[in-house]
Amino acid sequence: MSTRTFTLEEAQALLPVLESLLRTAIKGKKLIEQVDAEMQETAHKVFLKGGMLLDVVHLARRKAEREKALQRVKDALAEIDATGVQVKDLDMGLLDFPCRVEGEIVLLCWRLGEKGIGHWHGTEEGYAGRKPIDERIVKAGKKKN
Repeated sequence: MSTRTFTLEEAQALLPVLESLLRTAIKGKKLIEQVDAEMQETAHKVFLKGGMLLDVVHLARRKAEREKALQRVKDALAEIDATGVQVKDLDMGLLDFPCRVEGEIVLLCWRLGEKGIGHWHGTEEGYAGRKPIDERIVKAGKKKN
């Protein structure tokens, strides 16, 4: 895990790229879940009928689509991780950015669909403990003149 910390400004600047990567990962995850459900349904039908003819070309194509989607998800999550940003919940599209505030690490919290980073929480609090960005967070990491 990265030990990088972000200022609010740095985290905000990364949002467009991270949002694109997050959307790629979410779209891939949905495709994987869809293919898995199809395969499970097919296996169930085969079991109930005691066997049946299958369109193996279609099944192989769907399996290949699933594998490509899995690689896209892994790649997108690895890119996000490489920036030092933490993916907390892929289904929600939830990201945390470590930030040093007065010598303490807190997490700037952003959820897919939010215009910008407007919340933070302690490292042990999680999403439910989100608080609005305050002046301490805004000033954190900025050089004093």
